[in-house]
Amino acid sequence: LHGGVKGFDKVVWDAATDPEGGVSLTLSYTSRDGEEGYPGNLKVQVVYSLSTEGELIMDYSAETDKPTIVNLTNHAYFNLSGNVANGILGHLLQVNADKYTPVDSTLIPTGEQAAVAGTPFDFTKPTPIGARIQQVAGGYDHNFVLTRTTDSLQKVATLYDTASGRQLEISTTEPGLQFYSGNFLDGTLINADGKPLQKHAALCL
Repeated sequence: LHGGVKGFDKVVWDAATDPEGGVSLTLSYTSRDGEEGYPGNLKVQVVYSLSTEGELIMDYSAETDKPTIVNLTNHAYFNLSGNVANGILGHLLQVNADKYTPVDSTLIPTGEQAAVAGTPFDFTKPTPIGARIQQVAGGYDHNFVLTRTTDSLQKVATLYDTASGRQLEISTTEPGLQFYSGNFLDGTLINADGKPLQKHAALCL
């Protein structure tokens, strides 16, 4: 599910700041041929940068010397309220996707692309995350098949917290967006304020 027993989240990456003095961080890692069962020496790089408009930009790149599988993403948690005790069930989510990929009991997509219309997965209009989450066994942890109009960077989702007025907009060049509603958070993770992250305290996009 996350790349193997020792996925890329559990290895040490080489880190470098922008030599030009910009606000960016470059992380690099080489996965050796056969690591976690994947063929090929895979050189991976992700650049995190902040724009003057307040955007967090993540640029991923990878190259390999053998045919292999790679699907890079981030696992940042978001709670726009400013207080994780409030949870994210009241956040409004809109995703530009008419389909999603159902999963099996181990959360691996079955290969089917199902319509979101008439289901708890319909976020084509801003909808409270908690409105229909009880209808989804275990909560949301699904990939949404994005309705794309271009191969270029495109806005695909909006997250909004009515109490704080904070809004997060997601743009990507990728075909899918994974929405995880923090179903397995159990208080063992502690945020920067020293507060435990309980179930549905934060979400990932």
